[in-house]
Amino acid sequence: MSERRQYFTNILQLNLAVLLISTSGVLGRYIVLHPVVTIFYRCLLAVLVFYLYCRWKKIDLKIENKRDLLKMVLGGVLMGGHWITYFFSLQYSSVAIALLSLFTYPVITAFLEPILFKTRFNKIHIALGLLVLAGIYFLSPEFDLENDYFIAIIFGIASAIFYAFRNLLMKREVERYNGSALMFYQILVISILLVPAVFFSDFEMVLTQWKPLLMLAVITTCIGHTLFLKSFKNFTITAASIMSSIQPVYGIILGMIFLNEIPSLKTVIGGTLIISAVVIESLISMRKNPEAENS
Repeated sequence: MSERRQYFTNILQLNLAVLLISTSGVLGRYIVLHPVVTIFYRCLLAVLVFYLYCRWKKIDLKIENKRDLLKMVLGGVLMGGHWITYFFSLQYSSVAIALLSLFTYPVITAFLEPILFKTRFNKIHIALGLLVLAGIYFLSPEFDLENDYFIAIIFGIASAIFYAFRNLLMKREVERYNGSALMFYQILVISILLVPAVFFSDFEMVLTQWKPLLMLAVITTCIGHTLFLKSFKNFTITAASIMSSIQPVYGIILGMIFLNEIPSLKTVIGGTLIISAVVIESLISMRKNPEAENS
């Protein structure tokens, strides 16, 4: 296979991964269960699939020390918080609002990273933060707790904060552990913590939702995230992040097709501002790490 064709194949694989991950929006809107119950069964099914996958691929699941174990547990707590708040956001609004609110996480990460890792703060991040705030304003101009869209944005931003902290926590662990192993342990932690959801849910209703739950666990969580992790072998994390900025676009298109959710002009404007900030931040990261462009 020629180098050009291989690059094209890698691009398609990355876009397929992003597309599969984007299905979480439509499935989250379609499933009528409480978000905590949804995430519990999503993780319960996904952890079984990830375990079998790791055994099949002979991926080492051994954790080296107690410090790493603590990080895995905390990572699972943050990942669970990210998923639950995101699904609450979906219930209060549309796929477009929830996804665009969530995608404030790259800029939030840019603010948190210098604080947590004692690195130099880039002044342009202030401008990007203002750009994101402008985008959020267009998503929900009414700052009212009785406004469902405003509540959805609050949940979406909370989800972004959880996700940003989780990614920063796992930043160094990714270099030492297989990505699928990291996902397995985080999902296992979520499953254990959410076991009480079994006693507060109607199992008959859960059974009526088994198809979308299975799709959420296998297609979105296992296949989507595994393909995305594999893309890091072909692209830098920064380059993959830039290309994954198309995720809200895929999610919104799927929402239009399957849920007939047509975003308003203000939502499109707000989303454009937020995604622009994400792309600019990713390009800045790539410029700071010029070796990333050649890997």
